[in-house]
Amino acid sequence: MSVEDPVVITCSISGAIANREQCPAIPYTPEEYGAEARRIVDEGGVMIHIHARKPDGTPSYEVEDFQAITDAIRSEVGDAVIVNFSTGTIGVPVAKRIEYLRACRPEVAALNMGSMNYAKYSRSRKQFVFNMVFANPFEEIIELLEAMNELGIKPEHECFDVGHVGSLAPLIDMGVLHTPLHVDCVMGVIGGIPPTARNLAAMVDNLPAGSHWGVIGISRDQWMLVSAALTLGGSIRVGLEDNLYLPDGLMASSNGELIAKARQMAEDMGRRPATVAEARTMLAIPQREASVA
Repeated sequence: MSVEDPVVITCSISGAIANREQCPAIPYTPEEYGAEARRIVDEGGVMIHIHARKPDGTPSYEVEDFQAITDAIRSEVGDAVIVNFSTGTIGVPVAKRIEYLRACRPEVAALNMGSMNYAKYSRSRKQFVFNMVFANPFEEIIELLEAMNELGIKPEHECFDVGHVGSLAPLIDMGVLHTPLHVDCVMGVIGGIPPTARNLAAMVDNLPAGSHWGVIGISRDQWMLVSAALTLGGSIRVGLEDNLYLPDGLMASSNGELIAKARQMAEDMGRRPATVAEARTMLAIPQREASVA
């Protein structure tokens, strides 16, 4: 990838952790997901990463909730966006995650590439706000990969450290992972790689040749990492799952505001946002006939 390539702009629309007490714009109901999808697409976003929720905002891993949210998004924006499901969670069996992939058939599904400590630290309190072990053993990664291969779903490899990038090579050698890859470097989680431009470059240098890659910056370091990725020729993800604030410190009133800022940054640096058709080509996923309901 190079700075001559279009930029795939992805939106992490809701996440599963933050709530409306922290940010009133986080969507809960399918209709709210649909309305946010319209704002995202209108501002240049071409892929939406989905964590499902119940209408009361609690996280869900049920087929009916993923399907209702997907239907609401498709009803609002048709095929003008790539639908990307999360498979990352703690305590939810792999079989249940495969169940909603099989039932809903998203174009892309995120796949966490290794186990790690996963924490948030408060400097003012001098303690961890939360601290857990995020287990993603190879046997679960392979089971999810095999299901995605069967279902024709493109994996998005979420790598939280350089070691996670290194885990891609043996899976390619085994034949369960097929190139070209779509990889996102996740930076800013305590327990993973620290969020610096030099560390992003190191992760990218270790990717298998021909990979499409982007950055996922957590919290307010996101905007610095967006700039770094744009400079290095990569793609970018923003959204209310990862960061609630605009670069000036104001809380975003919608995902659309975050996407608009990301698009502006890309254009200011001479990078052109990818169309949805270009994004499907870059990610090596089948084209869909464009339609808007």
